[in-house]
Amino acid sequence: MVPTIEINGSFYSLQHPDYYAEWRQLTPAGFVFAVKGPKYITHLRRLKDVATPLANFLANGLFELRDKLGPILWQFPPMLPFKPDRFEAFFAMLPHDTEAAARIAEGHDMRVQGRVSLAIDHKRPMRHAVEIRHPSFVDPSFIALLRRYKIALVVADTAGKWPLLEDLTADFVYVRLHGDKELYASGYSAEALDRWAARLDAWSQGRQVADAHLASARPAARRAGRDVYCYFDNDMKVHAPYDAATLSRKLGLGSPIGERGAPMPEWLVAKPRRRAKGVGQPME
Repeated sequence: MVPTIEINGSFYSLQHPDYYAEWRQLTPAGFVFAVKGPKYITHLRRLKDVATPLANFLANGLFELRDKLGPILWQFPPMLPFKPDRFEAFFAMLPHDTEAAARIAEGHDMRVQGRVSLAIDHKRPMRHAVEIRHPSFVDPSFIALLRRYKIALVVADTAGKWPLLEDLTADFVYVRLHGDKELYASGYSAEALDRWAARLDAWSQGRQVADAHLASARPAARRAGRDVYCYFDNDMKVHAPYDAATLSRKLGLGSPIGERGAPMPEWLVAKPRRRAKGVGQPME
C-alpha cells in the first residue's frame, strides 16, 4: 500500500518548482502524487496548438517530485466530444519517461520565466490517464486509441452524470470516486465500498470484472497484475479521507487515517504554500 493524493492546483494555474519540492519534502517515504494537467490545455485550448502549454506544464516543477511523481491526470470537459485526429495528435505528444518530458520542457516560453525546473534526478517512467465526460467517447475506436498509446481510461463514478467506463487500456487503472448518489457530496456505504473493493482487487490481479461497463467488446491484453490508483473526490462533506481509509482496510491494506471523525495525520493536514487535493491510494 502506498498513500497518494491528487495535486489539483496544477489544473487551475501553473505552479512553482518550490511548491512541488515542498510537497515532496512534507510527505513520508513512498508517497505518490498524481498531478492534474492544466485546464488551459484541456478546457480552454481543447487540445489545439498545445505544444508550448505542454512544455510550460512539464517545465513548471514536476521533476521536483522525483520518485513521488505518479500518473498525470488529463480531465476533459463535458462539452468536448471525441475527435479522433485531435486526440491522437495530443496522445502522441505525451512523454512516457522523464527524459522525454525534459526534452519537451525545454520548449517552454516566457510564461514560466523564473518558475522553471528542467533537471531530472533519474530517468523515470511517466504514466497518463484521461477522464472523459462526453457520451461520444463510448466508442471502441477511442478505447483502441488509448491502448495504442498506453494511456489509462479513468473509471469515474459521477452519480450517473457522466459516462462510467471500465475498459482496461494500460498497465495501470485509475479510479476517481466522486460520489455515487450525489456528485462530490455523498459518502459511500459499506456495501458500495465492498463492491469497489472487489473491483480494485480484480484489476490489481490483472483480471476484468464480469459486469464491467465497457465501450469495446475487445478484451484488454492479459497481464499478471496492474497497479491501481483510487482517489475519492466526494469531499464537500469531508467524506473523502474516511471513505478512502475504509476502502483501504477492506482491501487489507491498512491506512494512516482512522475511523470517521478521527484526526488526520499531521503530514496530511500540514499547510504548504499550495495545497494538494483528493485522497486515495494506489495498489501495487
